[in-house]
Amino acid sequence: MPTIRRSRTIAATPEDLWAVVGDPYHLPRWWPRVDRVEAVAGGKFTELLRAKSGRNVRADFRIDKKERDRLLAFDQQIDGTPFERVLQQSRTEIALEPAGEGATRVTITLKQKMRGAGRLGGLLVRRAGRRVLDTALEGLEDISAAS
Repeated sequence: MPTIRRSRTIAATPEDLWAVVGDPYHLPRWWPRVDRVEAVAGGKFTELLRAKSGRNVRADFRIDKKERDRLLAFDQQIDGTPFERVLQQSRTEIALEPAGEGATRVTITLKQKMRGAGRLGGLLVRRAGRRVLDTALEGLEDISAAS
């Protein structure tokens, strides 16, 4: 299962970053291609993602772990969605660790199990995953700089 992990130290406290990371409604501010989030309830939420075609695609998630100011893990619900053709599993984990006065080490891990992807497919997934995670970390950094 391809696993992509990216980290960055951001000039903000874990508490300040958690206010953004721990609330799915903030995802459009920092996670790539998320236009809006809806139906946040009962440990679940739905993202409306902007596809390259310009139309929105729904992606449903279930929060698996939520440890305040420290760790968030959520799984994408794949069955019965357009993602089912490509993915068997997709899990995102976001860890926040203090990194000195007023700084936090943010690590985002994306684990995706592809459906029928060969070696080249895994390489392409890793490359795309790195871009997504780097863009997400840049988004968090931009939010922190603006605060």
